[in-house]
Amino acid sequence: MWEKIRIVFTIPELRRKILLTLVMLAIYRIGWQIPLPIVNHREMSRWFAQQRESGTGLGQIFEYAAIFSASQLSQATIFGLGIMPYISASIIFQLLASVYPPLEQLQKEGEAGRKKINEYTRYATVLLCIGQSWFYVNFLVRNGLVYDHFLSSSGTLSFWWQLTTVLTMTAGATFLMWLGEQIDEYGIGNGISLLIMAGILARMPEAGISLFRPMVEQGMIQLGGEAGIDKVVVLLGLFVGVVFGVVFITLGQRRIPTQSAKHVRGRRVYGGTRQYLPLRVNQAGVMPIVFASSLLLFPSVLFSYLAHLYPKATWLRELEGAFHRGDGYTYNILYIALIYFFCYFWTAITFNPKDMADNLKNYGTFIPGYRPGRRTAEYLEKVMVRITYVGAGFLALVAIVPTLISSWMHVTYNIASFYGGTSLLIAVSVAFDLVQKIDSHLVMRNYKGLLQ
Repeated sequence: MWEKIRIVFTIPELRRKILLTLVMLAIYRIGWQIPLPIVNHREMSRWFAQQRESGTGLGQIFEYAAIFSASQLSQATIFGLGIMPYISASIIFQLLASVYPPLEQLQKEGEAGRKKINEYTRYATVLLCIGQSWFYVNFLVRNGLVYDHFLSSSGTLSFWWQLTTVLTMTAGATFLMWLGEQIDEYGIGNGISLLIMAGILARMPEAGISLFRPMVEQGMIQLGGEAGIDKVVVLLGLFVGVVFGVVFITLGQRRIPTQSAKHVRGRRVYGGTRQYLPLRVNQAGVMPIVFASSLLLFPSVLFSYLAHLYPKATWLRELEGAFHRGDGYTYNILYIALIYFFCYFWTAITFNPKDMADNLKNYGTFIPGYRPGRRTAEYLEKVMVRITYVGAGFLALVAIVPTLISSWMHVTYNIASFYGGTSLLIAVSVAFDLVQKIDSHLVMRNYKGLLQ
């Protein structure tokens, strides 16, 4: 392995791409620490710590946003919005492209159409940045998280300071979008995904410190209890097992045998070879977990708000508790049901069996036993429905593993989140994508890949 790593850095072009990517990620981490001048960060840290301890829906919203958008809403930095606006704009246009004919036509025009859609996505990102940062600044003012000398006598932030803060956060999010595109163009790997992965991995030292802190405070290693070495060993074993399962299902494919038609040109016969059409078991990726967890946040926030308005209504308190993460079967059952729903929903949007069957027909390829065209499309759809069921079951298991570990092993959710859910899926998928792109450079120069 060390020899392969040495070979990677001996190739000038690949070394330049990797170093440029590392510099870009370092710039992101530096900007991630630069605070906004108007925010009282000591008061803000205390307020967010209370939200996390109380387990309210608002605290969960900021926690989820930090995981899958590389943001820092709990610290109010210049990169506080992360790439959340860009991700939101990308999802919006991806969904619109399947239902809005002009965008669908653009998507079919190839590289020129994709560039046009990317241009629209950038404009939408700036608009979303302005809207989200404006609401975020107002949220900070309402909760008393802004220094008093920035406020007017009526307790409001002046228009110019508010505009300056909004433009600063908008510029930060737009710069991150540009940073991700530069990594795509001149670096190695998917830029946006690498920014998300960097934000996830940056939380690991804090989680590790909180896990080993009880041992350090007691000054000894013991069995059982909060600081037991047996708990650490079990957690490490579970982590290895969960990562192995995530890797296995992420790379899992259903290979459908295909046969290319023979054709004669002169005295030579072409075609007639047997190949495979790979269909991913986890076709939807991490999106079902993102959608399901985001949707389940709203009932918790709504019932929490209503419970404060009507403190005598005990049934509102019960409903609020039912939608707290890890506080019973209601949340987990709804979580699993929504993951199954969004798995099929996202697969139906991204996978079109009719187009795939037409492409096979146009290239003179067919699936043995099925006629090209409608019969092939029906068969592909039936296979995808079956493997999506398996993929959805895997995603549901991975999604609830952090909750189970947090409740059974009595560890904080910050530690348990690395045992599944959005964080682990994103980290594994991005790592494999990065390794595959490095492998392509090595194979192109007649070297063995990292995984060979």
